Amino acid sequence: MSVLEEMRIRSLGVIDDAVVELSPGFTAVTGETGAGKTMVVTSLGLLLGGRADPALVRIGAKAAVVEGRIAVPEGTAAIVRAQEAGAELDDGALLISRTVSAEGRSRAHLGGRSVPVGMLTELADELVAVHGQTDQQGLLKLSRQRGALDRYAGDAVAVPLTKYQAAYRRLRAVSAELDTIVTRARERAQEADLLRFGLDEIAAVEPRAGEDVELSAEAERLGHAEALASAASAAHAALAGNPEDPEGVDATTLVGGANRALDAVRSHDPALSALADRIGEIGILLSDVAGELAGYADDLDADPLRLAAVEERRAALTQLTRKYGGAGGGTDEVLAWAERGSARLLELDGDDDRIGELTAERDGLRGELGGLAQALTDSRTEAASRFAAAVTQELASLAMPHARVSFDIRRTDDPDGVELDGRTVAYGPSGVDEVELLLAPHPGAPPRPIAKGASGGELSRVMLAVEVVFAGTDPVPTYLFDEVDAGVGGKAAVEIGRRLAKLAKSAQVVVVTHLPQVAAFADRQLLVEKTNDGTVTRSGVTVLEGEDRIRELSRMLAGQEDSETARAHAEELLATARADA
Repeated sequence: MSVLEEMRIRSLGVIDDAVVELSPGFTAVTGETGAGKTMVVTSLGLLLGGRADPALVRIGAKAAVVEGRIAVPEGTAAIVRAQEAGAELDDGALLISRTVSAEGRSRAHLGGRSVPVGMLTELADELVAVHGQTDQQGLLKLSRQRGALDRYAGDAVAVPLTKYQAAYRRLRAVSAELDTIVTRARERAQEADLLRFGLDEIAAVEPRAGEDVELSAEAERLGHAEALASAASAAHAALAGNPEDPEGVDATTLVGGANRALDAVRSHDPALSALADRIGEIGILLSDVAGELAGYADDLDADPLRLAAVEERRAALTQLTRKYGGAGGGTDEVLAWAERGSARLLELDGDDDRIGELTAERDGLRGELGGLAQALTDSRTEAASRFAAAVTQELASLAMPHARVSFDIRRTDDPDGVELDGRTVAYGPSGVDEVELLLAPHPGAPPRPIAKGASGGELSRVMLAVEVVFAGTDPVPTYLFDEVDAGVGGKAAVEIGRRLAKLAKSAQVVVVTHLPQVAAFADRQLLVEKTNDGTVTRSGVTVLEGEDRIRELSRMLAGQEDSETARAHAEELLATARADA
């Protein structure tokens, strides 16, 4: 079992520097009003990822620091998660620290490793259950009451709830998509019309991939056909000669002469033979080029009608690229737009079919959700009966022998809800049930919501009873109760002390209390005292034993440490508590 062994608190509220040593069983923290007892709760809250309030930092201090040491068995979920975050154990214990600066900055460390504060919050659920006045108020919220019942029910509710929530999320997604299609029908129709117009315009032109590049090159050639033909003819004459000028000198004739001159003597020198070979290659190349120039000049089309047709086609393609090709785009981009547009048009044209599909799926999910919601209600109803009986039994042990606890599980009509038992009821992520905890404090009293039917002291005992019941089904290693005995006295206070002691047999229990009847049942009692300057120092948190504990219980009973009557009563309380142990 995990045990919170000690906490060191520095510069927090009235506490200057103090160490709180806790026992594995039941520890009671007592002291004068305003002595700083609640700082113990605040400190633990910080260690568990609570909100960092810079107002908690002592005046004059730069930061408040809380350090805790928790012995956690190896292999538990908390240890595994901490080690995944890089934390290291210190002799089997997990060290946690939280620093809050006066400027409001907060830092957290776990096992010597800096971690996000959220990591501490995550571990808190595995390690400690903190209960105080604010938690009592939280129990008044219907969502918290339903959560408490679901937690008690365990897998009986968790399994159908998981299935319900999956169907609920899918229903939300389907409904949202359906609403989007229906509400945007006009916009989607307009989009479809524009796509059809664009696709028709592209289809009328029938562009080919790369056609714009090809036509640009052809237009350039046709526009300069005469100059190109003249240049090709002149080049051909220079290479192969002009038939109309038999006296003219051409490159082919000159190279042929050079080749013949070398060919006669090439056998006498390999170097010269190599040169002769190269001249021969030049002659062949010149002949090839001359032939291609002649063919180019013959094939060159200078038809002005063809040029006009090319320019007309280019103009049509340019109009398309301006609309659909994007900045600097060409026919390839136009064709890509057409492909995307066709796919989108199919999607838009399929809206009617999609609406039908989504409507059918939505109706099917509503029916499925109704069945899962009924299963949830049945499981909650069964668990509520057991939970209420167990809490009622606990209240009998807390000096409320005639009190009865029950649950009101109800539904609210909603025309947009799900069909269930012939009704259309509201639904949410947790089902269709509104769960409310009712209390009848005495026979003849009608069950009423605990917010209206319980006094402050009764509410404290109901909360304690609920937590004790939870301890039997979903145990938490450490429980911290802050003023759980508020508004309670006399016999009820004794019963609360006795019940806390019983809970401490299976878990660590820390209670901040002002009642001696509760403190007497503790295995260890800590006294928080201020010094003369109004602060709590290291010596201000002490473990009370023997005579010191009797003296503190006497003070709590009568406000006087030396009262013989109070002393006798304190000794009697301790004797009663020990007899019950």
